[in-house]
Amino acid sequence: MRLVVARCQVDYAGRLTAHLPMATRVLMIKADGSVLVHSDGGSYKPLNWMSPPCTLREGLTDDGAVEWTVTAKATSKGPADTLRILIEEVLHDSAHELGIDPGLQKDGVEKHLQELLAEHPATLAEGLTLVRREFPTAIGPVDLMCRDGAGASVAVEIKRRGDIDGVEQLTRYLELLNRDPLLTGNGAVRGIFAAQEIKPQARVLATDRGIACAVVDYDALRGIDDSEHRLF
Repeated sequence: MRLVVARCQVDYAGRLTAHLPMATRVLMIKADGSVLVHSDGGSYKPLNWMSPPCTLREGLTDDGAVEWTVTAKATSKGPADTLRILIEEVLHDSAHELGIDPGLQKDGVEKHLQELLAEHPATLAEGLTLVRREFPTAIGPVDLMCRDGAGASVAVEIKRRGDIDGVEQLTRYLELLNRDPLLTGNGAVRGIFAAQEIKPQARVLATDRGIACAVVDYDALRGIDDSEHRLF
């Protein structure tokens, strides 16, 4: 990645036109070919940018000023887009090899929720114990298969944000699970839809289908097994 801090003027021509008057900005040229123009405000969003595939040509104007011309490929939707960056003064210019990025690892995603709830299933319903994580069905695994205090099977589907699609998914699992006599010996398999947030429409649908809803407090759940507060 190349980072340039410069006083520059930026003009875009394409599906519309845009003009940034002369000011100090950060020019970012990424290894994938994208070019972004940032100011010292506006949070993460660039003032203007050109997405790959595009080409960057550094040259001089007739007056001898440094000018970058960034051109995108013309498509069936219209002619090529052009970003012209007129540079008055370069304050900083450096290049850095960042290497392969491992990607964003989110805290609190479904996998972590599943792990925590597998360790503490009773937080979903009193007397609930874990039978197995990723319980297999013909259309995919149920996140948790549990057993309640009466010995009945309970299927738990876990989402970060619970919407109608998640309820539909659990409904399909329950339909298959209730065909298995090994699971229905102590009554029908019931379902629990667990999420950090459950949309009202999803809650209405789940209730209509006899599926219990459980809103999970992720931070509180993590605190249950906080090693700093253990006696042993």
